[in-house]
Order: sequence, then structure tokens, then C-alpha cells
Amino acid sequence: MKEEILINNFFKLYGQGAVTAIGFFWKAGWAFILGYFISSMIQSFVPKKKLTKYMGEANLKSISLSTIFGGASSSCSFAALAAARALFHKGAHFITIVAFMFASTNLVIELGILILIFLGWEFLAAEIIGGLVLIAISSILIKITYPDSLIKAARKKVESDTDLAEEDFDWKERISSKEGWNLVAKNFVMEWKMVWQEILIGFTIAGFVAVFVSDDIWAKIFLMDYTNSLPSWLIAIENALVAPFVAALTFIGSMGNIPLATVLNANGVFFAGIMGFIYSDLMVPPLVAVNAKYYGKKVAFYIAGIMYLSIVLTALILNGLFSVSGIVPESNKVITQLTQFKLDYTFWMNLFFIVLAGGLVYLYKDQRENHKSRNHGTDDEEKLDIKGLFTKVFIIVLVGGLFSYIFV
Repeated sequence: MKEEILINNFFKLYGQGAVTAIGFFWKAGWAFILGYFISSMIQSFVPKKKLTKYMGEANLKSISLSTIFGGASSSCSFAALAAARALFHKGAHFITIVAFMFASTNLVIELGILILIFLGWEFLAAEIIGGLVLIAISSILIKITYPDSLIKAARKKVESDTDLAEEDFDWKERISSKEGWNLVAKNFVMEWKMVWQEILIGFTIAGFVAVFVSDDIWAKIFLMDYTNSLPSWLIAIENALVAPFVAALTFIGSMGNIPLATVLNANGVFFAGIMGFIYSDLMVPPLVAVNAKYYGKKVAFYIAGIMYLSIVLTALILNGLFSVSGIVPESNKVITQLTQFKLDYTFWMNLFFIVLAGGLVYLYKDQRENHKSRNHGTDDEEKLDIKGLFTKVFIIVLVGGLFSYIFV
């Protein structure tokens, strides 16, 4: 009898986890489409050649341009690393490529919209201010500890890679042409191809963590049981120190970790811990492994170390600034309310942006068919990778959860 009750409770939680994950998708759907549409337009209509040639020095101008360039780029963590490597190969200073990586995963439009929806305007303000502080601190730390011989070796390591010629164009001419909007459609689809698996995995994990991981576990990890016996500043430091490791264990990138940050917020984790968690997307093991492949293990661990220190210091600075200003957000987000389906602005926004996305996909497919017909229908066959396999597993888990929710 007890076993039946346990099994029944498990399947109820399983179903609730799937519905919560899908609720996260539903709440964020229009924001993703809007963000990537704007990002695709920026990438299509903003010439990059004039920016990249000024990124070779470790001065304020170069770092500022890297920040702007990163903010106008893709929010996909893997794409950010690939773009940073290309910039490094083209002669960008090491400090500027780290600034670019932070900006392209923390200061992009789509991430800001997502934070506003899930966490509120205080977190959005913190994300923007903290993103700039993060870049400033990491730049200072690298300048102080600059490992000249390691960076020279890293530059030699990437010299053998093919360097794509940078495109220059008249943006006014491009924005008024059909080819320009075809490029927007292509960039939009390419963005989604890069991030949809990461988003699916991240949001699914967040949904199940919200249901299966109890308040007690979060309380133990982030010292929530000691708020009456320990000073708040000490708990804030512990939260900031621990949060990057929690983020690393999730294996989730920049866009996928916002719902999980919402779960932390709902469970009373301190502001410093939540911001530390959000900023730590570049420290997940797969991304450290990519940097090791690009620059060598020593440089990859050096980057991870600089990022960790920068994230902890930034989270604590934000916690102090917001505490003094009296705008530290309260943990008042209720996950079940946030992910419920109802006929509100989310429904109409999703409807509108689904139509927009459909139009862009149609435009992309149309030009792709024309391209294939000119090339006698040849096309590259996609290879199954580990992430693709994980994605299929998570899709099966979601579908199974829906059946459990409906029938149990």
C-alpha cells in the first residue's frame, strides 16, 4: 500500500514538473522571439569591421567597444566563445575578448527581457549595472595578473585556424533590400538552431528542480536556516561564493538558467547568490572544455578563475549597492503562479510573435530551397552529437510528464 502511494506521488510530481517546465516555456516564448529578432537585425544591419579594428589594445575605448559588440551579439554561450576566439585570432586583446564574452551572455536584449519577466525590474537593473561592473573587475584582474607567456602560447594555438574575411557594407542599402531581410531571417533561424537545445534542457531542468528539490535542500546549500543566528553579510558572502558552483553543476547556459534563478529566488536565496548564479553561465564545465580546446587548459582555467573572482566580487558589490539604496528585491515570486496558463498578455504576445517567427522561418526556407535548387539539391547531413542525444531524452521526459499529469 505504501509503495503504491509513493509511486502515485512520484508520478504526480513528475507530471507537475513537466507542466511547470512547459509553463516556463510559455511565459518566455514571446520574449525569446522578440529578443532574437532584434539580435538578428543588429547582426544583419550593423557593420562589424569598424568595431573589430579598435579592439587590439587593453584600454577603455577597446573594452567599451568589446562590451557594445558583445551586447549586440548572440546570447548563446557557445556562440559567444566561438566569436571571442575569432576576435582573438583577428588581433583583439585578451582583455577585450573576456569583456566580449561577459557582455554577449549578460548584456544582450533577450536575456534582459527574460529577467524582467521572471525576476522583475530590480534584477534587470542589477543585471545591467552588474554586467558593466563584472567587465570592469575582470579587466582589472587580468591586467594585474596578466600571464604573458600563456596568452602568447594561446594566440599561437589559434593562428592555424581559418580566418574569415570580415564583411563591410552600407547598412542603409542593406536594410532597404530583400537580401538584407533574407539575412535577418537566416540569422534568426541560425540563432534558434544554436540555442534551442540549451533552452529546452535548461527550462526542463528548472521545471523539475522547482517541483522535486525541497526547500530544505536549498536552505542547507545557501544557509537559509541560519538567517537568525548569522549576520546577513556573512550569508551573502557564502551565497555569492557557492552560487557559481551550483550553476556549474546545472550545465545550463545563459538563457536556460533564468527560470532556475527564479526557483532560487522563490526559495529565499540572497540577492548576492542569485546574481552570482545568473552571471556564472560561462563557468559550466562544457564551456570551460571549449575554452581549453581553443586556448589550452591553463588559459581555460585562468579564464574560469578570473570569472569566478569577478562574479563573486560583482555579486557582493551589487548586494551592497542595492542594500544601501533600499531596493534589494524580496523573494516573492511564486512558481505556480508564474507558470500557469491563462488568457492574459502572455497569450496575445505569444500569438503575435509566433506569427512573426513563422514568417521569418518561411522566408529562410524559401531562400534555402532556392539555394539548394541552384546547388542541385545537395545538403549537409547533420551529425548526432551528445547534446542532441540529451535533447531527445529531455523531450521524452517532458512528453512522459504530460501523460503522467493527464492520466495520473
